[in-house]
Amino acid sequence: SPEPSVRYRGIFINDEDWGMKTWSSNNYEKDLGDIGPKTYAKICELILRLKGNMLAPAMHECTGAFYTHPENKVVADKYGIMITTSHCEPLLFNNASKLEWDTKVDGEWNYKTNSETIKRKLDNRVREASPYENVYTLAMRGLHDGGMRGNYSQKEKVQILQNAINDQRVILKKYIDKPIEKIPQIFIPYKEAQDLYEEGLNVPEDVTLVWVDDNYGYIKRLSNPQEQKREGRAGVYYHLSYLGAPHDYLWINTTPPVLMYEQLKRAYDFGADRYWLLNVGDIKPMELGVTTFFSMAYDLEKFNFDNINEFQTDFLCEIYGDKYRTTFQRMLDNYYRLAWSRKPEFMGWEREWDVNKNLERLGDVEYSFDNHNDARYRLADYKAISDKAAQLVDELPSNLRPSFYEMVAYPMMASYQMNRKFMMSTLNHQLYSRRNFNGANWAAEESKIAYDSINALTTRYNTLLNGKWDHMMALGPGWCAKHSFLPELRVITGFKSEEVDLSPLDTQTDTIGFTLIDLARFKVNKNKDGNKARIVKGLGYDWQLLQLGEPTGNNANPTSKDALSVTYEFGKVDADSVSVTVYALPFFPIYKGKSNSFGVSIDNGDVTVMENFVKEYSNEWKDRVLRNSSIFTTKFHVDKSLPIHSLTLSCGDPGQMIQRIVIDWGGLKKTYVGPDARLFRNE
Repeated sequence: SPEPSVRYRGIFINDEDWGMKTWSSNNYEKDLGDIGPKTYAKICELILRLKGNMLAPAMHECTGAFYTHPENKVVADKYGIMITTSHCEPLLFNNASKLEWDTKVDGEWNYKTNSETIKRKLDNRVREASPYENVYTLAMRGLHDGGMRGNYSQKEKVQILQNAINDQRVILKKYIDKPIEKIPQIFIPYKEAQDLYEEGLNVPEDVTLVWVDDNYGYIKRLSNPQEQKREGRAGVYYHLSYLGAPHDYLWINTTPPVLMYEQLKRAYDFGADRYWLLNVGDIKPMELGVTTFFSMAYDLEKFNFDNINEFQTDFLCEIYGDKYRTTFQRMLDNYYRLAWSRKPEFMGWEREWDVNKNLERLGDVEYSFDNHNDARYRLADYKAISDKAAQLVDELPSNLRPSFYEMVAYPMMASYQMNRKFMMSTLNHQLYSRRNFNGANWAAEESKIAYDSINALTTRYNTLLNGKWDHMMALGPGWCAKHSFLPELRVITGFKSEEVDLSPLDTQTDTIGFTLIDLARFKVNKNKDGNKARIVKGLGYDWQLLQLGEPTGNNANPTSKDALSVTYEFGKVDADSVSVTVYALPFFPIYKGKSNSFGVSIDNGDVTVMENFVKEYSNEWKDRVLRNSSIFTTKFHVDKSLPIHSLTLSCGDPGQMIQRIVIDWGGLKKTYVGPDARLFRNE
């Protein structure tokens, strides 16, 4: 076999409380009542079949910590699978489990005040694990996923973490009979740990820096030129599933393959070829995403922007037959596109753990049933793929139906019902306020039917194959997210239920005063230093976007005439000024000192620089990840006597991806431009 693109390739089982844990305890390992060696044997087999070699075990408090069942490490070794841990588990030690660390017995998890106890625990763990192959995390965060304990300054925290790393390497040398630089070690600058790293933490050169995404698919930082020379190279910790603010997405797989490829290829090109770890939640709902990730990790060179969006279709065709190729591709494209503008879990419009407690309540969707019709088209498109999925479940041979239902049909059918539930509750509220009580009652009934349908689909999932996967599929924790609930509905007694026509409205009048730029119709003005502009399909609100240069290209001043630039022409404008709104992917700067800038100008006039940067966990960042977009709006004066106008995009930091450009010169409809409005899809 050829050498894999990435040396260490693995999965992290996380947030297993309501899927993997309940399935294993109540179904697969009833005698143990936990995730144990029988389950891990199957997981290790899965990793081998995916051409992986590494596992980060489940580590929530509800689960028995990996090393509390001694057979677990023996099973992993039998399959040749290396054990690693997440960003908060130093030297394979799970401090989230009270079986490993109990503050009532062990004291505070504070390295400055209780280092001897912590070192003793870590020493015992390495002694136990050292006969086996492992990748050791160097870390000192708080308990579980908390920040470092203790009210210390940043400078003090850096020194505490530095001391912890130095002590941990002493422990490794004590038990592992090889040079320290030959022992696989990682440092994951996750959340506040990245700030400490940037503050001057000295991570030894042989340790692999594992860069992280923002939990929503956008990598926050990559190796700068100096870090790319490190002996330990770099890696990536990436999410397909997440529990946290602003909202979890634990239910089903909705990360588009093209986004995964763009971000992971970008990381690889900046030196992240040593270690790739994928947070897969409970594994089971994420089959397509997991398969895509491991295929890229094993042989990244066989992928490119032209074929990555077809990879999952190829995979499905191998199983269910090539005659479905066109159908599968259309279904997957629409499924990922619809979830791109708003994941099914986000449809309740609530946020989790928010400072503003009012935002933690379910709210109405921001899709419109009026004007630009995006609510109507969204429902119609979801219904189409749901109906096709249901048809294929009945059409396929009986032995293929369960796997197709789990991987394809359930996510598509349940996503439709989740959208229908919240769309209809919103319509119920709107019709009630307009005193259309008959229509409001019908919309309430539709929302209830959708709620019941999700439960029925989930029951079907859990009872397939005589309950083989019973307890695996669940909507998630009601104690933090509320998307699994039935929203409040207004039902008015004494009025009949009368169906509302939700077929799309005539949208011609809505186009007055608006121009949507067809991103594919650009003229290249300059290709600078090998940078090129290209259309990437399989991503964005309109399922295509413009990439301004390669991320590895050289920066330029977007106001400079030497910068890479492209121009679009558009027609006559009946106004003295236009408002230009640009929707960009919410990337982070590649590393400190870099930016995320691009320029916009009209009719070769002055360039307005747009800076695609925001602080993580700010309100603006929360909006960005929930809608998968950074939105920039600015005004330009124009000469309305000109018959043809032009808009120019200029590249500052290469790799920016533009998913939509809307020009408004006084349109009749000033409302939110819905991402699923057919008007804005060039159809």
